[in-house]
Amino acid sequence: MQQAPVTKSHDREDDNDEIDLMGLLGTLIDHKWLIAGVTGVFMAAGVAYALLATPVYQANALIQVEPKKNDPLGFSDVSSLLGKESPSATEIELIKSRKNIGTAVDNLKLDITVEPNRFPLIGEFVARRFKPEVEGEVASPLLGMNSYAWGGEELKLAQLEVPRDLLGKPLTLVTGDSETFTLLDNDDNPLVEGKVGEDINEHGVKLQVEALSANPGTKFTVVRTPRLNTVMNYQKALDVAERGKDSGMIGLALEDKDPAVAIQTLNEIARLYVQQNVERTSAEAAQSLGFLRDQLPQVRKDLEKAENALNAFQIRSKSIDISLEAKAILDQIVALDTSISTLKLQKAEMDRKFTPQHPAYRALMGQLAELTAKQNRLAKQVEGLPTTQQEVLSLTRDLKVSTEIYTQLLNKSQELDVMRAGAVGNVRLIDTADVDMQSPVKPRKTLIVLIATMLGACLAIGYVLFRKALNRGVENPDDIEKLGLPVYASIPFSSLQKVEDDKSTKGRGTRVTPLLASSHPTDLAIEGLRSLRTSLHFAMLEAENNRLMISGPSPKVGKSFVSSNLAAVIAQSGQRVLLVDVDMRKGYIHKMFGFEVENGLSDLLAKRCDLATATQHTDVENLHVITRGQIPPNPSELLMNKNFTEFLDLVSATYDLVILDTPPFLAVADAAIVGRQSGTNLIVTRFELNPAREVELTMRRFAQSGIDLKGAIFNGVEKRASAKYGYGAYGYYNYEYKSDNT
Repeated sequence: MQQAPVTKSHDREDDNDEIDLMGLLGTLIDHKWLIAGVTGVFMAAGVAYALLATPVYQANALIQVEPKKNDPLGFSDVSSLLGKESPSATEIELIKSRKNIGTAVDNLKLDITVEPNRFPLIGEFVARRFKPEVEGEVASPLLGMNSYAWGGEELKLAQLEVPRDLLGKPLTLVTGDSETFTLLDNDDNPLVEGKVGEDINEHGVKLQVEALSANPGTKFTVVRTPRLNTVMNYQKALDVAERGKDSGMIGLALEDKDPAVAIQTLNEIARLYVQQNVERTSAEAAQSLGFLRDQLPQVRKDLEKAENALNAFQIRSKSIDISLEAKAILDQIVALDTSISTLKLQKAEMDRKFTPQHPAYRALMGQLAELTAKQNRLAKQVEGLPTTQQEVLSLTRDLKVSTEIYTQLLNKSQELDVMRAGAVGNVRLIDTADVDMQSPVKPRKTLIVLIATMLGACLAIGYVLFRKALNRGVENPDDIEKLGLPVYASIPFSSLQKVEDDKSTKGRGTRVTPLLASSHPTDLAIEGLRSLRTSLHFAMLEAENNRLMISGPSPKVGKSFVSSNLAAVIAQSGQRVLLVDVDMRKGYIHKMFGFEVENGLSDLLAKRCDLATATQHTDVENLHVITRGQIPPNPSELLMNKNFTEFLDLVSATYDLVILDTPPFLAVADAAIVGRQSGTNLIVTRFELNPAREVELTMRRFAQSGIDLKGAIFNGVEKRASAKYGYGAYGYYNYEYKSDNT
């Protein structure tokens, strides 16, 4: 029989270019219990977190921002022409300003944080479920652990000031007997001691405990946070948004573990904002009122002057009345002059508030220019009237305009005085803060459990696929045959052998592992070895001798398992079989048969015992075993000695088949030495262990050593869904080698 040529690895590149989606699906099915287990663990962790996590509540409030009423001097009329944006954007920034939130922090002492010391993981859960029968009752400590708070504890600080180096650092307050306490620094060194209600000022610490209710020994964590940090934290935590575009309705929301704190804080922020708005409106009214009161005396003088001038003219002219035409023109002129005078007053006020480039200022100047142009056109019409009528019209116009302006300023002054005294702003609190105690916003239990479950599934699937990507071991005997090496048999994985091996491992190697061919002769692995026995019968017909060397590319491929059970199966067919453990370094066939390691092959080759002494009889009829013997310092040299050749010649003449179990071929040179004197050479490859490249390298090494490698035994085959669904589907089956003559 001629060996098929070795196929290079690049011939398989086309197979690796495609992603076998069905094969990946099969891999996931193969590891379904691992995936299900990891997913279940993550789901259980998600459920535990959802149940044990401290609930967070959200307080909500609603504020209405009304469009700002016209400025007492009419500025809103001018600026409205510019299409100003909704005032809500400005008000939202005012609500979240440092001034507003900082005042709330100061008033409520929000920069002082007090947390009871809870037992890890379950402490908060237990404390939440404590229901006091009387007010002020505190839960008894579990198992005497009184340093933890188990429910009902209370600590209120009226004042806490610490040195700069202790700002933001956790301090520990330990309760004592009779409402006493001790404050410790972050290194557990005592800072101050005192009683409830006392003003304490020692070592740079100012402290006053307003209320304390806890078991003696209970610890509280107290932190005085820098004011600016606290303000910034609340600026981030406070959610302020307009409900509906340009609706003027602003919603406020604040989350906190303590619903009472959330309500109190949000109400204080809203109250301060409304108060600030009222104060701002009152200040603007007072400022405008002062401006008007400065203008009223001059307008009064102008009115009296116009009135006197008209009276004097009427006396001189003996009460000349104006014509209907002049009267119509007069009404238009008076209206224009009144508007122009009002705009000039606005301009005087705007000169104090805005620059000439401000849009509102430029809009006012545009209105003033337009009214002035109309006034000039009416002046030309007046020039067409008689001289007497012109003078009467001019004096009457001055009087009416002065009267209109004076009356308007008096009305505005009274309106501003009322506005200043009434202190009414353009915002009002519609809904005070409140919390839905039945529906905390965090944790979202369903979402957490769902995310935890999905995360567990993704991690498990990722791990399986990653391990699959790293594991380049052969899973299909077709991949070995593509290299040009026949596969004589596929040996299924034996769970029974696995159980026995585990028992032996737990016994630290002292327990004898029963031979599978004897203890479970109907196991699938043994059936595979029987098929191998048939294949070898034909393969060895043309062999030079009756020696069968079994090796492998690497350790842990199961070659000793194959060698020993194959020897037993062949011996059961009536042939005399000798199994020789040639692995004089780490051979363990003696453990499989319960023999002592002494008087083995190494001792025989070193002439420390004879063949009869080295040959061990087994419980299997016609099967004899020679163990490895004591570990020699020079195993390779012993095999190259003529004693080994003489030994092989002797046993070959005595037995029908000699099976030589050698060390891994790629590890040491022993297998190459034995292979040259064996008529048939096989290697054992392991399912998912040996990559195709490793098998190919073994074949090249055999060829370089001048050894004829007959084929391979595919050991430990597991029934995988990845093989069923992927390319080259196969189940448990055996390859029987057929020679060219059959």
